Amino acid sequence: MKRDVRILLLGEAQVGKTSLILSLVGEEFPAEVPPRAEEITIPADVTPEKVPTHIVDYSEAEQTAEELRAEILKANVVCMVYDMSEEATIEKIRTKWIPLVNGETDRDPRVPIILVGNKSDLRPGSSMEAVLPIMSQFPEIETCVEAHLWVCFHGHQCSAKNLRNISELFYYAQKAVLHPTAPLYNPEAKQLRPACAQALTRIFRLSDRDLDQALSDEELNAFQKSCFGHPLAPQALEDVKMVVRKNVAGGVRDNRLTLDGFLFLNTLFIQRGRHETTWTILRRFGYGDALELTPDYLVPPLHVPPGCSTELNHFGYQFVQRVFEKHDRDRDGSLSPAELESLFSVFPTAPWGPWLPREVCTEAGRLSLHGYLCQWTLVTYLDVRRCLEHLGYLGYPTLCEQDSQAHAITVTREKRLDQEKGQTQRNVLLCKVVGARGVGKSAFLQAFLGRGLGDGRELAEECPIYAINTVQVNGQEKYLILCEVSADSLLAPAPDAACDVACLMFDGSNPGSFALCARVYKRHYMDGQTPCLVVSSKADLPAGSMPPGLAPAEFCRRHRLPAPAAFSRVGPAGLSAAVFTRLAAMAAFPYLAHGELHATSFWLRVTLGAVGLAVTAVLSISLYRALVKSR
Repeated sequence: MKRDVRILLLGEAQVGKTSLILSLVGEEFPAEVPPRAEEITIPADVTPEKVPTHIVDYSEAEQTAEELRAEILKANVVCMVYDMSEEATIEKIRTKWIPLVNGETDRDPRVPIILVGNKSDLRPGSSMEAVLPIMSQFPEIETCVEAHLWVCFHGHQCSAKNLRNISELFYYAQKAVLHPTAPLYNPEAKQLRPACAQALTRIFRLSDRDLDQALSDEELNAFQKSCFGHPLAPQALEDVKMVVRKNVAGGVRDNRLTLDGFLFLNTLFIQRGRHETTWTILRRFGYGDALELTPDYLVPPLHVPPGCSTELNHFGYQFVQRVFEKHDRDRDGSLSPAELESLFSVFPTAPWGPWLPREVCTEAGRLSLHGYLCQWTLVTYLDVRRCLEHLGYLGYPTLCEQDSQAHAITVTREKRLDQEKGQTQRNVLLCKVVGARGVGKSAFLQAFLGRGLGDGRELAEECPIYAINTVQVNGQEKYLILCEVSADSLLAPAPDAACDVACLMFDGSNPGSFALCARVYKRHYMDGQTPCLVVSSKADLPAGSMPPGLAPAEFCRRHRLPAPAAFSRVGPAGLSAAVFTRLAAMAAFPYLAHGELHATSFWLRVTLGAVGLAVTAVLSISLYRALVKSR
């Protein structure tokens, strides 16, 4: 909504523009009227809409055409004043003033216009017969405001001398700016404009908590309280539904208000000059004057200092889980493609793309609650701005009665403080999986999601670089994000190597692939505090011959790293789980990772309680290969 309103008064000389302004300010008809009133500012606290209002007079005798054009460009609304006792001044509205305001400008939408008949004390009766054709010809004239002004006041025109309807005049001028009719309603078609109907349809879907495509009394009262601060009385609810029943076939079904009935009510509000009611609803759900969700609504301020990360807090998880349960119509604990499409219906485009099954666990094409929460966690961590937008489209501020969806986000403390204290409070941990092309990084990420080589899924170049799942660490559930990174990219200028733990992966059947891991470690992690775990992939294959240089095991020993861990997609499942648990524990307890972290007592006691084959976490590569050969 606009922060202030600028009203410009135009019309022929001697029609009473200046008298109207001075009468409003002085609350009496001025004894002496100057040729032109100075610009007047009415403070916000004395206006009905609590918005500062500037009233500007125009005198054709004292101002140039260039000054007039400048004032028109600055105006939010124009009051065109005519003398009811002089029909020529009414005709000038049509032939001169309206074309001057909206005929020579490219402004869209056009400047709203209020027609003001003055000096009603000099003419008996009404001037509506002369004015109505003009109102029909020019849609920028606020017809609803005009109807409200003339009809609700029984055809009484403004008279500065009698101080009749003057304050109402400026109120409706202010209303025309703050609650414009033009974006909402097409007076020629007598129906809501498409953008307005689309916005109200989204609001209806968000308010329909049980997805039965109708609003119950309970849902209507929750909506009413959210938008207007109080529920409707039982009789008022029945009166509303009775009006809808009489006018819209199917507007009420099983004593519940349907979408057609909801749209009809808003159309009725606008037709009766109560468009501020519809604007209150729209703005409560984040819409601006252009009937789009405003940037301030979608992305509220959220300060994330360097070294901090972002996570959903328990308020955020509760909300997104309620959304999941709302759309899980068959109550099977997962979302089918159709149910997911229903959830996405309040977004302009689907927020999660086709790569979703590669990032989180899915079951036969359905998204489980676990995978759903993992995806929300991933988006919040990687791009909190996008997460805020998603929560905004789902109506978090309105439905949760909060100032903004930033209420659902926790900003963690700086990583430096975690390192100083030797333990992180974060629930979401990032592991960068670094290695040369072909060492098995993509297979490692997919194994983290429980997918083996026999599941029929092809891993190609389009495979996403992230995978997220939960891991038990010392009895606590942590979200672990694996990020696939090429070692070459970390050796390029200005790389981003920051993470909570690094997984340096090489192909055990091609030990020469370890050279890139060694170079990355020395460049980024050797002098830092990021824990690192070397992983030998393809451990089921015969070991390759070692090229000249340090062997991986010897490299780890010299740099006080844990001994290389074995990984294979065709090996025991417990071995894979142990590697992922180990990575999560190293990220959660970084101060232990640089010591004798490979000691079995630590891993058996802290990290592997949830894994049945915990001892396999500390099997050496050679022992595992021996087990494979003996099968």
